Amino acid sequence: MTGSLQLHPDRSDPHALPPDSELGTIVRSFRAARVLVVGDVILDRYVVGSVQRLSPEAPIPVLRPARQQATLGGAANVALNIATLGGQAWLVGVVGDDAAGAELTRLLAGSDRIHSALVTAPGRPTTAKTRFLAGTHQLLRLDEETTASIEAEVAAALLDRIDTLLDTINVIVLSDYAKGVLSDTVLDRVLALAAAHHRVVIADPKRADFAAYRGATVLTPNESEVRLGTRIEAGDDLGAERAGRAALAATGGEAVLVTRSEKGLTLVRRDQTTLHLPTRARAVADVSGAGDTMVAALAVAVAAGAALPEAAVLANVTAGISVGKPGTATVSDDELLGVLHLQELVASDRKVAASWDEAAARAAAWRASGLRVGFANGCFDLIHPGHVHLLSEARAACDRLIVALNTDASVKRLKGPERPVQNETARATVMASLTPVDLVVLFDEETPLELVRALRPDVLVKGSDYRVDDIVGAADVQSWGGRVVLVDLQQGHSTTGTIRRMRAPEAAQ
Repeated sequence: MTGSLQLHPDRSDPHALPPDSELGTIVRSFRAARVLVVGDVILDRYVVGSVQRLSPEAPIPVLRPARQQATLGGAANVALNIATLGGQAWLVGVVGDDAAGAELTRLLAGSDRIHSALVTAPGRPTTAKTRFLAGTHQLLRLDEETTASIEAEVAAALLDRIDTLLDTINVIVLSDYAKGVLSDTVLDRVLALAAAHHRVVIADPKRADFAAYRGATVLTPNESEVRLGTRIEAGDDLGAERAGRAALAATGGEAVLVTRSEKGLTLVRRDQTTLHLPTRARAVADVSGAGDTMVAALAVAVAAGAALPEAAVLANVTAGISVGKPGTATVSDDELLGVLHLQELVASDRKVAASWDEAAARAAAWRASGLRVGFANGCFDLIHPGHVHLLSEARAACDRLIVALNTDASVKRLKGPERPVQNETARATVMASLTPVDLVVLFDEETPLELVRALRPDVLVKGSDYRVDDIVGAADVQSWGGRVVLVDLQQGHSTTGTIRRMRAPEAAQ
């Protein structure tokens, strides 16, 4: 069996897992992680534009391109995610002697935490996928590739590079996209080398026969892959566990981590109780590349010394952050620490709600006790005297005040890419510390309308620069007998003005 993982202590109950503060200690050790990624590197290209007419030649849209972009995909995206999380990644794969291979090599050179050890195979095209999009709608994908196994001399060069790196790294990721790099010869030899050097191997499979990965320490199939490989339905917890056990028997490894999209993760370990982890995603914007992010986070955590349950939790949180971003997105160690801190704050400070359901339950309990519930919302990026005045007046109009904070993603959509100045964790921490505030809850939507409807406040508070008819949720609050309170604003205080003075102090003099 390949490298040994820490499987104990057995924490079958997710609530028995270590607090996020302990997970944060692991994340701060990510800089020591050294991971070798072997597999199919892919160049992802995007051509984004607009469609205003159909072609006269055929009933197809005519795309007018406005922007083109190239990004790392496949095994290269796993390496990029490892590097962004703070680890060191060594990448071994195959490119062709072509423009796509040169572009991919250039992109890899942009990170000083990715050490490229690619093999060039003349006559073999670099795997490239070009997506044509009208806005966010994908019209067409062009795949330039071959899925044939790499030639014997290319495989030999690949294995030589892997052999020289095994004393440098402590975890190996096999990133299989079924493009021919992880051939039978390469898979067998890499797994044998890993066993001889006692290295942990995490295999992200594409083959239907999981026995091909026999000797891998951890297998990470998604729900459809584990169903295909085991012929067992994995849609619910019991099915995922049964499929995971069958996959574990096929690989002879130590664990199988089944990724189940919005249903979270199922961790099946040899001779251990199965662990089901609910998704930690707050809102889903795009699932592209989330599997690569999850595998990268798992590998970095294990390489940093985490036991497998803790590594799975961190991978789950990281993937949850990733799917909240548009496009194929990476997650930094600082972002991960911020989310962990926010979740720790939720657990330790009852003034921060873990979810809308919790906030709604708290609001209902207050109302049942005869208390008037107030609601205010905003970005509250840099708290200034104007904010303090608004919140104090809001609290004076009710018995309990709930403040809804825009998430970082929604602030960026509203205010631009340079905002917020403080992330949602910092903003929630500051807001929860203010005396007028009784509860803080986050929302990711464009407006707080659905949150207002979920909380059913008695008092809705906004600044006097609004008209009641223009306030989101005002009609709803009034419909159930509540009222809208407009608070006079204190002039001379604004977050935008504060930021402008900070960036150009001489202009403010």
